[in-house]
Amino acid sequence: MTLVLASRAEGVATLSLNRPDRGNALGPELVEALEEAFDRAVGHGARLVVLRGEGRHFCTGFDLTDLEALSDGDLLLRAVRIEQLLQRIHAAPVTTLAVATGRTFGAGADLFAACDRRVATPGASFAFPGPAFGLVFGTARLAAMVGRDRAREILLAGREVTAEAAAMAGLATAVLGEEAIPAEIARAAAAAARLDPETVAALHRRTGPAAGRAEEDADLAALVRSAARPGLRQRILDYRAQVAARRRG
Repeated sequence: MTLVLASRAEGVATLSLNRPDRGNALGPELVEALEEAFDRAVGHGARLVVLRGEGRHFCTGFDLTDLEALSDGDLLLRAVRIEQLLQRIHAAPVTTLAVATGRTFGAGADLFAACDRRVATPGASFAFPGPAFGLVFGTARLAAMVGRDRAREILLAGREVTAEAAAMAGLATAVLGEEAIPAEIARAAAAAARLDPETVAALHRRTGPAAGRAEEDADLAALVRSAARPGLRQRILDYRAQVAARRRG
């Protein structure tokens, strides 16, 4: 299976996560494929990179289908690799646009938040469940986007956020039906073509969390410290059991 479907037209590269049977959850192979496809798109001169998901959902977070076979160290490495990918996308010398459909959860919500333009379709929902099992993930990016107090509210409560609420908070830049998305991509492409890649990269550096690399390094360090706490795998198992119990009840 091709894990990332890629197409390009007139300076716009569209990359679609292609594991709909797993909700496009981010397993190691998909992370590597997305990183390679993204770098290829940038290297071939794309000025706008659009991220989408095949099937119902944009991305439902970590792929934990093999959780029982993983060690805490395996999980830590997976988290670090995803954060490195998100930082790469966030600081890239191109404009990025993500389209969220269905569930956009966990690392998927962080992938959405790493992009410049963030379109949510009606019925999309967002959640950041990582804190429920002790992961501190992408917090500086989220806080820079929606503000400290709103970021704390979203992360501490752990509730699902609707597309409309995401737009009000600043997590989404627009809520659009599928029929309006091509026009939005065309507008983003026209704006992206105005600036050269060096300028885009410089703007991303200066408008990122705390306008610098130090905050990204601090985010990565916070993630590693949180993931390195003993018992990560068991905390995730406990969290999944709690979610399953709530759904049954």
